[in-house]
Amino acid sequence: MNYRHSFHAGNSADVVKHSLLIALVRALQQKQGALTLIDTHAGCGLYDLGGEQAQRTGEAAQGVLRAFAGSTPVLNDYRAIVGAVNVGAEPRLYPGSPQFLAHLLRPQDVLILNEKHPEDAAALRGVMRGTLAAVHERDAYELWLAMLPTRTGRGVVVVDPPYEQADERARITGTLAAAHRKWAHGVSMIWYPLKDRATHQRWKGDLRRLGIPKFMSVEHWLYDADQPGIYNGAGLFIVNPPYAFTQALPPLLEALRDALAPEGHRGRITATWLDQQG
Repeated sequence: MNYRHSFHAGNSADVVKHSLLIALVRALQQKQGALTLIDTHAGCGLYDLGGEQAQRTGEAAQGVLRAFAGSTPVLNDYRAIVGAVNVGAEPRLYPGSPQFLAHLLRPQDVLILNEKHPEDAAALRGVMRGTLAAVHERDAYELWLAMLPTRTGRGVVVVDPPYEQADERARITGTLAAAHRKWAHGVSMIWYPLKDRATHQRWKGDLRRLGIPKFMSVEHWLYDADQPGIYNGAGLFIVNPPYAFTQALPPLLEALRDALAPEGHRGRITATWLDQQG
């Protein structure tokens, strides 16, 4: 599945991913020790919701615009970060994960961004100018391992690939296994699309066999039944989620499900431990 982000910026997957990313980083920041935040597939950093690519899909209407139309205070932090790059009540621009992470930085924290595509990397440097982010332009999986263990001891690695390559899942699995050996206590968040249930179940089996103890799977299914051949939703694998994050999840997940359910569908969003799944 090809998932070039400029076509999908601000969709339901972004709302879930970025809401959970905020909650994850905030939970880790309950301790004063410095964090290193690493984004392996950082993209451009900022997306025009009125641009040709975003308009071609129109997915923001079922994502960020629905989140802004609601009033639940559970999504206030998410709305605040999106609102910070916009003027007016309705978002015209959408921040990528690098800007969400930059907004969450404390003085003691470190932000490392990586984008392999030269044009996107150049755009990212422009967007992040004036911040303390370090921007790299190299293979995402090589960078992931090269940055571990982080100098600050604690940190988060965000892995959000476009799934353009047939071996993307295999590379994630292999790199995660190596990363866990180098940095067993580190936190990782891996985004994935939900389209082919059989492929996804095989991948979850591969990941389960890695034997990583604290491995959570969050899945957001948009429709009440699978819609064959189309995008059905997205999920996140989270390694070593902190206790404060897991405790805050139930109301956040319910707010996201309610805000993003397509008309005529209730939708479903779940958080389960990978080793407890059948």
